[in-house]
Amino acid sequence: MDIAAIDQVRLNFNSQGLFILNVAIGLMMFGVALELKLDDFKRIVVAPKAPCIGLVAQFILLPAFTFLLTLILRPPPSIALGMMLVAACPGGNLSNIITYLAKGNCAVSVSMTAVSTAAAIFMTPFNLAFWGNLNPHTAQILKKVSLSPFDVFVNIFIILGIPLILGLILSRIFPSLVDRLRKPFKIFSLIFFIGIVAGALGANWRNFINYVGLVFFGVLIHNALALNLGYWAGQLFRLDEQDKRAVSIEVGIQNSGLGLVLVFNFFGGMGGMAIITAWWGIWHIIAGLITAYIFSRRPLPDDRA
Repeated sequence: MDIAAIDQVRLNFNSQGLFILNVAIGLMMFGVALELKLDDFKRIVVAPKAPCIGLVAQFILLPAFTFLLTLILRPPPSIALGMMLVAACPGGNLSNIITYLAKGNCAVSVSMTAVSTAAAIFMTPFNLAFWGNLNPHTAQILKKVSLSPFDVFVNIFIILGIPLILGLILSRIFPSLVDRLRKPFKIFSLIFFIGIVAGALGANWRNFINYVGLVFFGVLIHNALALNLGYWAGQLFRLDEQDKRAVSIEVGIQNSGLGLVLVFNFFGGMGGMAIITAWWGIWHIIAGLITAYIFSRRPLPDDRA
């Protein structure tokens, strides 16, 4: 297989499908926002150490180490840029559940999700433009699509920022209504999103099967790097075990759905970027559950066994 050919692949996804994908991500973010409270943001101020270490690992260390990883692995440019895009995304909405299964600190996880989602409006376009332009091969792709960080900012603000603000406002004004809506809406939005992604994969199944083997080990190594960066950053700054688990999972579970939206919005469904982002979305669930199982089998320091 000519690995450079993946850079020329363009996945099929029409404007109507793209609009529905944007709506699906917006609905998922609205569902996440219904789970959040202003106290989740205040927690960063009251007990900042663990969330701040996690956010540094997520938005500074992971993009930097991802850039170094692409220089070591030397994948085709579209795959390298896809890896940088995933690393630039905020934490995924499954991280809180996986942190709970791992016996991690769910408060740290939720507060990191809240703040990283808000910070991503600025940090995702910055990291993608900064690290993407440092590599001359990926910089060529950014120049070809004339990527504007401001355009990415606007797109992310619409997809993440507006649903986040609306969800927080609704939770504040109508708490009893939100209590009734929270669980069914979260299930509906997740099923809706999975359906859209499944449809996109079905329409491009041959390309996905042809090239997923090429990205499999790259995603495995990249995801393991993210999980370990979070954990060892916590270890370096002497966080307790539950906090380290929360930070590890929050850094290792990325919002790949947002990444897919950006691939189709700004890169025309470029094959390497889309396939690595889609496979990350599948793999990080598997890796997250494996990580949660390993953590859950290790007793916490204060457990009595």
